[in-house]
Amino acid sequence: MAVADGLAVAGLLLLSYPLHPPGRPENLRTDHLGAITAPTLAVTGERDPFGTPTEMREHLAAITGPTEIVLVPGNHSPALGPVLAAVRAWVGASAQWPRLPAGESKVAR
Repeated sequence: MAVADGLAVAGLLLLSYPLHPPGRPENLRTDHLGAITAPTLAVTGERDPFGTPTEMREHLAAITGPTEIVLVPGNHSPALGPVLAAVRAWVGASAQWPRLPAGESKVAR
C-alpha cells in the first residue's frame, strides 16, 4: 500500500473491510487500525460474514481520524449502486475537509 510507504493521503476508503475470516471472529485483522488518522469511510454489507455491523462499529472505533460507516444491503459483495452512492456523498463532503501541508501523511506508520 502507498500509505505504508509514508505517502500523504486525504482520506481512506474501506470497501467490505475483512475484520476476520468468515465464522472466525477470534482471528481479528485489526492491530493496525489505531494508527489510522485519516478521514475514513467504511462501506460494508449488512450481512457481511467478514464483519457484522456491530463488529465494524466496535473495531473501527480504534481509528483516531473521523470515521463514517455506511451499511448497504448485501453481504461481502454488496450491490454497486448503494456503494457508489455512499462513496460519491463522502467524496463530495471531502471538499470541506481541512488540508494538510504537502507531504504530511494522515496515516501514521
